[in-house]
Amino acid sequence: MSRDAARTDHALAQRLERTEAAANAGFVEARARVHPDHGSAWIEVGGTRAMYDGVDSPITQTFGLGLFAPITITDLDAIESFFSARRAATHHEVCPLSDPAHLVILSERGYRPIEQSTVLCQPLSLSASPTGRPGAGVTARLMAPGEEDLWIDTSVAGWSSAPEFGAVIRGFAELMSKGGGATGFLAEIAGRAVATGALVLHDGVALLAGASTVPAWRGRGAQTALLAARLEYAAAKGADLAMVVAMPGGQSQLNAERQGFRICYTRTKWGSRIP
Repeated sequence: MSRDAARTDHALAQRLERTEAAANAGFVEARARVHPDHGSAWIEVGGTRAMYDGVDSPITQTFGLGLFAPITITDLDAIESFFSARRAATHHEVCPLSDPAHLVILSERGYRPIEQSTVLCQPLSLSASPTGRPGAGVTARLMAPGEEDLWIDTSVAGWSSAPEFGAVIRGFAELMSKGGGATGFLAEIAGRAVATGALVLHDGVALLAGASTVPAWRGRGAQTALLAARLEYAAAKGADLAMVVAMPGGQSQLNAERQGFRICYTRTKWGSRIP
């Protein structure tokens, strides 16, 4: 796929949004298998996928509202009922290429913009090479069977500077590495695991996630090595497009742009409709 072929249009937005929705649906399904009492579930209404993974979970929201079909009041009622039955607020992550009626409909129903996220992408090919280069002595590879706990511990260690998130990160990491539909990667320096990354493949799109680097080893090029390893793996698996989701203007966005990603669009999360 050429860079021109990855121009932002409705079809591209559908691929990207469906990929993230599929990744989160896989995570929700893994939670339901591992912790059936948690109540995790997802539904699809009018092309919109609504996820529930707990009242306070960032996954508890919708993807694709108005992108696959025009928004109807009947569909919104069904989606809101899904969340209210679980005593959760309704949040919608909305792509700017969605049905523009959402601007009026959501406002009239009491929603308000609460967050934004930037979606970046780049075409993939087996012959392409990453823009950046890993630091000296840094290697990255696919996580081997039996290394799930190593991946989890390294991922959690990357958040050691924010201990209040430790339990949440461990929970996410455990599900991501043990049946959540993601493929894990490790970066090493002198044989020591210092960083993690993950990817989810769907419809030829590679969603890059799970980035975490142990604080003492930051600035050594571990994430650059992980990016290269994941892009190479995804291309070998037949993916023709990679995507990253980041905070607008944040370090993750800047890092992605340095590695050849370009901004496709910026989404707005609408919330919160209290049940």
